[in-house]
Amino acid sequence: MLIKGGNTSETVTQALKDIYSLKKPNAVLYKKKNITRPFEDQTSLEFFSKKSDCSLFMFGSHNKKRPHNLIIGRMFDYHVLDMIELGIEKFRGLNDFKNSKSAEGSKPMLIFAGDLFELDNDHKRLKNLFIDFFRGPTVPSIRLGGLELVLHFTALAGKIFMRSYKVLLKKSGCRTPRIELEEMGPAFDFVLRRAHLASDDLYKKSLQQPKALKAKKKKNISQNVFGTTYGRIHMEKQDLSKLQTRKMKGLKRKGEKKVADGEAESSPKNAKVE
Repeated sequence: MLIKGGNTSETVTQALKDIYSLKKPNAVLYKKKNITRPFEDQTSLEFFSKKSDCSLFMFGSHNKKRPHNLIIGRMFDYHVLDMIELGIEKFRGLNDFKNSKSAEGSKPMLIFAGDLFELDNDHKRLKNLFIDFFRGPTVPSIRLGGLELVLHFTALAGKIFMRSYKVLLKKSGCRTPRIELEEMGPAFDFVLRRAHLASDDLYKKSLQQPKALKAKKKKNISQNVFGTTYGRIHMEKQDLSKLQTRKMKGLKRKGEKKVADGEAESSPKNAKVE
């Protein structure tokens, strides 16, 4: 969900609209102003989270102390888990790039560059927030033509640079096409201001998944691409020479039958008594 604060600048308003364009149709944009300060009072954000059933939010505001301000965060159990405040130092919107844009609902490819995303705790959490915010729904597969949006984040000299590119598939003379990137906007130069991060215990708790959602892996059972289930049974090697089969008179050999009849004639039980 994208929310406007009580006082916003033209830069912040356009930034929220452009990010909404990247997130469609998996986003909600509230156009009315909402007088709230997330770092001081979070009840309004929690109300909107329940109302729209959203766990991720971006809040835009503007004032003299913190001009062109964006707050990105996420919820856990409809309570604020993480929030990071970013200041917009430079912005170029979608309309500033006169070229074609990616299709609505495109799943982006995310690229992160810079040692700060691996070394600094705030930048680590910000990277995780960006991944949650922009990655889109989980899909089992995707075609090559569907990979047409790239979001590139660079952490350098205390700033975060966000760039958006459209992937162009060019002819290469072979089966694999030649890839070119064309900047399409929006483009941001952010500066990190404030951070409200969850404790390690609460963060680990938010990552836990219910046991009901975890698929139980059954041993020696597999499925093919058509959904047919196969089972594997492990047995010890059998000695077929000792295998007991069903006894039937009709299956006896002729020699065995004559011997059996001879035994029957010589039997004392069948002898005649004169």
